[in-house]
Amino acid sequence: MQKVFINVAAPFFQRCVPTSCTPVAALRLQTAAMMGCILDISAPPPSKKPSWPSAQVWQHFRTPTDMLLANMVAVLGETTGHLALINLRDRMKNDPEGYTVLTERPRIRLSTLDLSRMASLPDGSFGREYLRFLEDNHVTPDSRAEVKFVDNEELAYVMQRYREVHDLLHTLLGMPTNMLGEVAVKWFEAAQTGLPMCALGALLGPLRLNTSRLQTLFTSLGPWALQNGRRARCILSVFYERRWEQSLEDLRQELNIEPPPVVLSATKKKST
Repeated sequence: MQKVFINVAAPFFQRCVPTSCTPVAALRLQTAAMMGCILDISAPPPSKKPSWPSAQVWQHFRTPTDMLLANMVAVLGETTGHLALINLRDRMKNDPEGYTVLTERPRIRLSTLDLSRMASLPDGSFGREYLRFLEDNHVTPDSRAEVKFVDNEELAYVMQRYREVHDLLHTLLGMPTNMLGEVAVKWFEAAQTGLPMCALGALLGPLRLNTSRLQTLFTSLGPWALQNGRRARCILSVFYERRWEQSLEDLRQELNIEPPPVVLSATKKKST
């Protein structure tokens, strides 16, 4: 089969592995068996903290094991989420703003973000708080893998958009990238998206928490995340790139997301 090129205004992605030529079921099983964890865990810290904003933006240092795990997570998500992606796409189509996102297909990458402008926004604005999240947690939007195993062009973008709004969701939920924060976000995503990968992460993630954090999850953060995930507006139907100036509090109210019941601090990572 020939390569499939998908173009919007500029090329969105080039996919060279059509699932019709791939033993998808075997791929799912092999991927799941090899994974030690399916949570979206941050890569090891860089040798020095980035200077935000700047022309040379800091990138994660990833070991081969980190990259392999990230790739396996991506493959499992793409090969098990077809029905959920259809549902998410339909929800976007039935929302005026979501339809615009689906039509224009914006991308959240360092190349599309004006970090200087975001840094100049007032505290409490969505754009400023998102940038603060990136700084405090040492993460970059460019770490999201490109979609390769979703044959339908529209569904492939839905999966890509889900990946790229993940850090924005951390900002909306007020969750850092430590293990408890990631598990809480997975519980929200499982209830909100119906993606099997999110449900599996929500199920297995608590196994890595200590007793104290398990208690916080099951008595406070977990019920809050599930309730808000079920009742919130579709998180993929928001054109976040046009909401940077909006206050985080107002955006939460618009999306029907309550502030977290527990405030978690970002894990301070030591330089290596």
